[in-house]
Amino acid sequence: MSSPSLATILDPATIRAQTAKVYARAKAGGTAFALDESALPACIDFVMQVTNRNYPDGKIPFHGRAEHLRAGGVDRMALKVSEPLERARALVDLVMVSVLLDAGAGNDWKYVENGVTYTRSEGLAVASAAMFHAGAFGAGRVDAAGLERVTVAQLEKAFQVSASNPLLAVEGRVALLNRLAVSLRAYPELFPGARPGGMVDVLLARGKVTATALLQHLLIGLSRMWPARATIEGVGFGDVWQVEGELVPFHKLSQWLTYSLIEPVESAGVKVEGVDQLTGLPEYRNGGLFLDFGVLTLRDASLARLELEASHPAIIEWRALTVQLLDRVGAEVQRRLGKTSAELPLARVLQGGTWSAGREIAKQKRAGGVPPLTLKSDGMVF
Repeated sequence: MSSPSLATILDPATIRAQTAKVYARAKAGGTAFALDESALPACIDFVMQVTNRNYPDGKIPFHGRAEHLRAGGVDRMALKVSEPLERARALVDLVMVSVLLDAGAGNDWKYVENGVTYTRSEGLAVASAAMFHAGAFGAGRVDAAGLERVTVAQLEKAFQVSASNPLLAVEGRVALLNRLAVSLRAYPELFPGARPGGMVDVLLARGKVTATALLQHLLIGLSRMWPARATIEGVGFGDVWQVEGELVPFHKLSQWLTYSLIEPVESAGVKVEGVDQLTGLPEYRNGGLFLDFGVLTLRDASLARLELEASHPAIIEWRALTVQLLDRVGAEVQRRLGKTSAELPLARVLQGGTWSAGREIAKQKRAGGVPPLTLKSDGMVF
């Protein structure tokens, strides 16, 4: 698989197949992490406790941006757009820029809205929504022209950044938005009008779409935006890495964007099917859950004291193991709740779920709820 085809790298099944190889090496003692599957039941019990507390009625939404955009009981997705199709386009616009601005904020940043303080993902969502509603990315929309104009100074002001309120990877976030404009212009057949919301018209013409097809639309359509860590048949990918001489795709941010866009896209009358084909998200809350419960343990404890790049072999292995472990947690949560994978896909298990449980156990174990590993955020992976 050193030179996979484009179709292979775009397929979520490839994520599972390649991460399964890392999992097999971990079981054989060949990774930076020791794997203790006997610790998994206690971890799942905790996920179930958190899920039942958060959603006692069993109605678990997708793990998308919508929940963050509704932080504090304020629905920032309630747009003042009366025409249904244009409203769906605008929702896609809002969600896309909000997701892309959601890389780790750091432990010291906060955002204050109407006297209420928000941090981390919720704070980033609230701040990005405020930028959108202020027309920072275009008048009532997001388009390439508006994205090209976004500057570091503008983002710092909008996100209330200061010496005493630092935000990680500001330059990386702005660069990502600027390069989004490049992708929108490069693929007019996928994003008519050079705006994210233009994809609604393309999908509406199909009537229904699989989650995998939606993911692939984004992977191709946004490929000019990412640093091309791997290029296959002329298409660059930003979250594909090398392990033992083979490529391991994660497509984490693109998958989370897919989860997040389901609600806006379906509001236009497009049915999204097969959500259970996508994988869990290998980021620090889900991955941290398994470290904090001892399912995974670093063989070299000194790595926990270092700031690690996303390209570090241990981080790539950690993320691969997280994908595999999330599948195992998901299957058991589905069994305990009497649901099929179609009824309770990982997109809901994470929300219920593993992401919240990872955040909660981190708060119990470390001041400020910081993750068990220190990651260097460039605004594009975590």
